[in-house]
Amino acid sequence: MKILLLEDDQILCDSLQEYLESEGYDVDTAYRGSDVFELTFKNDYELYILDVNVPDVNGFDVLRELREADDTTPAIYITALTDIRSISKGFSVGADDYLKKPFDPEELIIRIKNKFDIKEKKIVYKNIVYDLSQQLVMKDNAIISLGEVQLKLFHELIVNLDRIVDAYVLLDMLEQPNMNALRVNIAKLKSKLGIEIKNIRSQGYMIEKI
Repeated sequence: MKILLLEDDQILCDSLQEYLESEGYDVDTAYRGSDVFELTFKNDYELYILDVNVPDVNGFDVLRELREADDTTPAIYITALTDIRSISKGFSVGADDYLKKPFDPEELIIRIKNKFDIKEKKIVYKNIVYDLSQQLVMKDNAIISLGEVQLKLFHELIVNLDRIVDAYVLLDMLEQPNMNALRVNIAKLKSKLGIEIKNIRSQGYMIEKI
């Protein structure tokens, strides 16, 4: 996987690049938002890792401009901005994940592998098999039709098995985001699949390991 990392803290940038490359990823780095546009013009990437507060063009505007140019490359924000408004803005401009600084580099690797490095991978949970490459859910060898919204919710929860998924991440997947609609969709998921989805008060939801 070829990754573009935008981070203006050179020490952190260099250490993350070294860590990612030790895990087998090919990493290009940028210290300024404007550098991203030059690099993406010259190269194709499979993942963007973007800080927000960087010189020239901030990380939110970088991704917004890329999305407006029909660039659908998955993106993870790494930032010290932890308020709900910033998190919501990150997802609204097209982010796929949001990692709050400071973080353990190992967590970044886990998220990359779970969310993006998933070719021909299947997750087995109880009597459910989830084919990530086809986004196909089977229960007792029968295909389960979840619908677009519930499939997105299930995907996010199952690839983060045994970890809390922030409620605001899940809300962003709804056509009309509100907590009541999220609770209804989670309840339907539980009923259709016969699994427990735990509500972690004031945080989010999770599927616990068996």
